[in-house]
Amino acid sequence: MNSLIVQDTKDGAILTVHIQPKASTTECVGIHGDALKIRVAAPPVDGAANDALIRFLARTLSLPLAAVHIESGASGRHKRVHLRGVTAERVLASLMQKGSVTE
Repeated sequence: MNSLIVQDTKDGAILTVHIQPKASTTECVGIHGDALKIRVAAPPVDGAANDALIRFLARTLSLPLAAVHIESGASGRHKRVHLRGVTAERVLASLMQKGSVTE
């Protein structure tokens, strides 16, 4: 697993994601280069895809919505998401546990 995908910070973790908007379902589908690929059902209009990504990560990682913040890349497909209150190890374990991450 590429350690650049998720890194520990002093108050949580930074997750690098590549999102694919307008998918049939919102799910984590594996590794895309140096990022975790997540499909979101929402279209990339008025921040809807970003909101869907935040809700998906918060629900999957059992975090409050306020603990999930897009740090960079809000207008593109490649994003860095700050997840407060979790470790990089827990992020990977939670996303892989769903059976939705393959290398």
